[in-house]
Amino acid sequence: MLVKKDVIKDFDSTEKNQFNSALEEVLRAGARKMLQVAIESEIAEFINSHSNLVDEEGKRLVARNGYLPERSLVTGLSPIHVRQPGVDDRKLAAANNGKKFTSEILPPYLRRIPSIDNLVPVLYLKGISTGDFPTALSAIPGDSVKGLSSANIVRLKSIWEDQWKEWSKRDLSGREYV
Repeated sequence: MLVKKDVIKDFDSTEKNQFNSALEEVLRAGARKMLQVAIESEIAEFINSHSNLVDEEGKRLVARNGYLPERSLVTGLSPIHVRQPGVDDRKLAAANNGKKFTSEILPPYLRRIPSIDNLVPVLYLKGISTGDFPTALSAIPGDSVKGLSSANIVRLKSIWEDQWKEWSKRDLSGREYV
């Protein structure tokens, strides 16, 4: 089959960017919806599993209580914004030695998914300089990522050095190596 060259049109950079941007937005929206459904299901399951627990007045010890403030999670797709449902389990916590509900899907203070945190040491070991980290990382999760600044990389390097020093001083006397 013969095709004329003028019929074949390569995407120029703006058309590619528009396509990638639209595709990325669809992926982000899908990821956001899936994460929201998973969190909602986790909360519903927790509330249902404690639905038989009531206080002296006959009120449930665990109840749904609105939403927590919206959080932004840094992912490989760019930040995803999610709202976690609130759980009022103060009465249960009082009866349970202060133990409160903690989401396994979205733990407190989680700002980046683990794969992003794992990416930072790999880039460091590959020789990316501290000052180049924000540029290198912005190519993956996007320009709107915060918390991966040079100062944070220096802080992480300090933690890694301390961990390495502790690891290198471990006692190996009880082990045999070939």
